[in-house]
Amino acid sequence: MSARSSLAGTAALAVSAAVTAGLLVAPDPAHARPHGSDGGRHAPAQRAMDAAVEDGVPGVTGQARDAYGTWNGTSGVGDLTTGRPRGSRDHYRVGSVTKTFVATVLLQLVGERKLDLEDTVDRWLPGLVRGNGHDGRRVTVRQLLNHTSGIYDYYADDDFAASFRLRDGFFEHRYDTWRPEQLVAVAMRHEPTSATPGRTWHYSDTNYILAGMILEKITGHSYAHEVRKRIIEPLKLRETSVPRTGPGMPRPSSRAYSKLSDDSTGPSYDVTEFNPSAAWTSGGMISDSADLNRFHAALLGGRLLPERQLAEMKTTVPMSEEFPQAARYGLGIAERRLSCGRTVWGHHGGILGSTTESVATEDGRHALSFNFNGDWTGDSHAVIEAEFCGPGTGRTGGQSRLSAVSRSTRDSFAGLRTE
Repeated sequence: MSARSSLAGTAALAVSAAVTAGLLVAPDPAHARPHGSDGGRHAPAQRAMDAAVEDGVPGVTGQARDAYGTWNGTSGVGDLTTGRPRGSRDHYRVGSVTKTFVATVLLQLVGERKLDLEDTVDRWLPGLVRGNGHDGRRVTVRQLLNHTSGIYDYYADDDFAASFRLRDGFFEHRYDTWRPEQLVAVAMRHEPTSATPGRTWHYSDTNYILAGMILEKITGHSYAHEVRKRIIEPLKLRETSVPRTGPGMPRPSSRAYSKLSDDSTGPSYDVTEFNPSAAWTSGGMISDSADLNRFHAALLGGRLLPERQLAEMKTTVPMSEEFPQAARYGLGIAERRLSCGRTVWGHHGGILGSTTESVATEDGRHALSFNFNGDWTGDSHAVIEAEFCGPGTGRTGGQSRLSAVSRSTRDSFAGLRTE
């Protein structure tokens, strides 16, 4: 806990709700109340969390696990109306971290010889990927999973995005249900981002909608069923869930906030409840920090995938120029080289009102997962740097280097177009 935070910890948080539906007053960072269960080795991470709140994030919750034990840290508030602090056991929407779960199941199917990474999309979903230059006969499953397919990101469609990430559209459509085929159809209205599949990397949520549809076609079950059977139940991830259309959050959880605007200085709105079907297999899951750490420890430790399939997952391609040169993308997982030379693997997750990071060392023995309950500010990469590189690292500016593309998380309901 920082000196600034300690002095402020006893102060009461004064907040008030405006008369407009969902509109809330931003918290005063001086009144944030951080708490860490171990103030020693993880003090840099705690300070980076405090800095995120100082930058305007309502609250942060996170957990680190290493050879020495488990640390839980929080900062700021979970509810702008009541001033309730952020809880260490909070559930939250994990956004695009969902992609790592989906990729894991598909790679398990590869190991079972029910799927080949070089299968075309058209083999499993004939005729679905067509229009304006898209051709599912030329795109492979591998290219879906590593974002080199060139398929347009449905969430980059202006009309679709405006239906959810802008204020009027969100309050009108927050409970709408979307079918996967509808999401793909939105993408097919546009030209591909690359004329040649496999040539360039471009993040697209559509890739993982298609991956989810292939998963269901092969297994004959819902993706939720397969994720539960293959990952959640074996690992006893009791706080992890796969909602289809239900808008609510399990308890305990904090409220989630968004500007619902391209203006990061405007008012904040409570966006906790919405139908996650618009994210589906690209970003619809819910979990907590402890479960995400357990998942990545098992995945990178070789408990979920055979050696060959884990190696395929970790075969990476360079990400686009907007990202640090140290960032590379595999099959549903990203590799990041930190400033101190250490490498972590994991995924960023952005969804309306929620920003999540979940990463671990290559052997899975040191893991960190955390969440901001706001989607417009805060340097999430700084928290990772602080945890894995220690004092003197961490603060890199007001917004994550890996989430700064395309107006940060508020540009994506299903997950950032960054990882």
